[in-house]
Amino acid sequence: MGSFHLTKMSLRNLFKKPATKMYPVIAPTFTPMTKGHVVNDIEVCILCGICEKKCPSLAITVDKPAETWIIDPFACIQCYSCIRTCPKDCLTMLPQYTGASTEKCSRSITKPELSPEDKAAQEIAAREKEARIAAAKAAKAAKDELANKE
Repeated sequence: MGSFHLTKMSLRNLFKKPATKMYPVIAPTFTPMTKGHVVNDIEVCILCGICEKKCPSLAITVDKPAETWIIDPFACIQCYSCIRTCPKDCLTMLPQYTGASTEKCSRSITKPELSPEDKAAQEIAAREKEARIAAAKAAKAAKDELANKE
């Protein structure tokens, strides 16, 4: 009985398409939720460190004074925790897998220097913020003074 089953399976596989694909020749198709590797858009990142706190495998390190964001791709378990918690949505998961490597290394991303125009815009925004804070404090003081008179 077993030999009939084996013969039937062998004949069926002779005339069917192969179940596997020739990987280097035919590129794989990735589904939208394929887990690959985490990428940070450092231009948008504010280096808040929430991704570092939420990472269960401690693969992410954020150094705010040095303005660097470091990920160890060999420790990352592709759980999407950092991506879901990022307030600026600067983290994404690319579907391509991490490439083969002969040694363990981390990917370090450093924020680039601001251009003079960006620095000037940042200073103007900081002055505007300070002015709004001062106006709010003055309004609160006036409100408290009015409440104390009554």
